[in-house]
Amino acid sequence: MNTPKIIKSTLLTAGIALLGAFPTQAADPDPSKWDETVNQAKDQHVYWNAWGGGARINDYIAWVGQQVKAQYGITLTHVKLDDTAKAVATVVAEKSAGQDKEGKVDLIWINGENFISMKEQGLLFGNSWTTKLPNYQYVDFENNSTIETDFTLPTDGMESPWGGAKMVFFYDSANDIKMPDSFLELVEWTKTNPGRFTYPQPPNFIGSSFLKQALTEVVEDRSKLLKPVIESEFDAVVAPLFTALDKMHPNLWRQGKAYPKNHEAMGQLMADNELDIIFAFNPSYASSKIANDELPDTVRSFTFSKGTLGNTHFVAIPYNSKAKAAALVVANFLISPDAQARKQDPNIWGDPTVLAMDKLSDAERAKFDALELGVATLKPSELGPKLPEPHPTWMSRLEVEWAKRYGVAN
Repeated sequence: MNTPKIIKSTLLTAGIALLGAFPTQAADPDPSKWDETVNQAKDQHVYWNAWGGGARINDYIAWVGQQVKAQYGITLTHVKLDDTAKAVATVVAEKSAGQDKEGKVDLIWINGENFISMKEQGLLFGNSWTTKLPNYQYVDFENNSTIETDFTLPTDGMESPWGGAKMVFFYDSANDIKMPDSFLELVEWTKTNPGRFTYPQPPNFIGSSFLKQALTEVVEDRSKLLKPVIESEFDAVVAPLFTALDKMHPNLWRQGKAYPKNHEAMGQLMADNELDIIFAFNPSYASSKIANDELPDTVRSFTFSKGTLGNTHFVAIPYNSKAKAAALVVANFLISPDAQARKQDPNIWGDPTVLAMDKLSDAERAKFDALELGVATLKPSELGPKLPEPHPTWMSRLEVEWAKRYGVAN
């Protein structure tokens, strides 16, 4: 039987009205169409999950929020984390629940281990978005291999660099200290200076990084560290590390029965004259602390002559972010010359830039040239060789084994 035309018309009208009652999901933004992305980003709210344990970093992120609000109409909320894995766990739980569109996490300040985990589980916004950002043209990807690889694995344009990192040690020159020049020399140093050195308890990133630095120095074949762990070989490869740590731990601060929570707590122990040597992944760390009266002005920097770990830190966008366009705009702003110059200022943060100076205009480059690096900051030429990060599987296995041997309840 044929349906009367008037009924067809009524049904069609009702159908259109019904469709209009449900909001349609916007297509994922295409950063190669930047004007469209910026327009789509307006009035979006970005929840940026990032470490919240440092006042200077928190202040910088707050400044970023002010800038993207004024320039793009984006609201930025800093979700302060003490462990990036918590943000990853949120996205994992959402995917398990089928929540593929309205995720609670829009942007993550991420490290290699968590990046690889999210990448392997399909939890990241793809589309090689990083290299399509307008400000990526300024990034020094040609000369810095850690910008396009993270813990030995390719980023595939799924995370955007926004800061450099190099492990640097700090000491108080007011004390009579003969600085060690390697991990094994540091082990011996703790024998004659018991209680004057420690490191954060893994899986804190800085504490785990110390383990990787030590392992990289003592392993017989470093090439093994650039590949995934072979379980049958693990014990033999790490044996020199744990032999050395067994010697060191009784001579740590509080005999290795307690550990500082993070590098900020470690810095406070130096300020309180409980430690002689500390370390961080920021060459300007001590100068920034001195400028803020948080460390004695006699603190200075040193590295090991044969090299220390170096890497790049990134931001990534979860696959189910509800504000992808705004997250892209924030990521692009983070690698703008203005934002990078401000971040490298030791009085603000002191985090090394990922930009290439020869790609900038004279006016942009002048902002970097005008920065006073600080009394405790080594020049780039003095930082020594950059050792590559091991494959992320080494970090997770080291953390497990370390906990079995030395872990304490927090």
